[in-house]
Amino acid sequence: MLFSKILVAYDGSKASNKALDRAIELAKVSPDSIIDVIHAFDFPRVFIGEGLAPLPPSLNNDYYNLAVQTTDEAKERLKAAGVTANVDLIQGAAAEVLLDYAKENGSDVIVIGSRGLGGIREFVLGSVSHNVVQHAQIPVLIVK
Repeated sequence: MLFSKILVAYDGSKASNKALDRAIELAKVSPDSIIDVIHAFDFPRVFIGEGLAPLPPSLNNDYYNLAVQTTDEAKERLKAAGVTANVDLIQGAAAEVLLDYAKENGSDVIVIGSRGLGGIREFVLGSVSHNVVQHAQIPVLIVK
């Protein structure tokens, strides 16, 4: 099965690096394919009781800079691999961002690591990958 529009979820984790490697392998099998790499990020939120506590702007700036650094790493790896690719940084909940992007851009497959940097919510299968598998209208390749 060959794919022409490969969507990869990338957050810099070990599993997402493996997912990117697998997407590069898929792209090399089909030379006309394009890899779209998405790094979805959201600014941290702190709830106190039922209210949302404001965070210092410097923290949000640091978080954004880390997201930019993560996308730059993906761009370098793709360039070194010699594949046609786009790398985007999109703010929002990761699973929702991926599913919307796949639908809007006509992706053929979503390649995602089994566990990302989501933290304590990640047990057997990451909450993002689980959500993507449950709601995707296209094939999803989960890489361990």
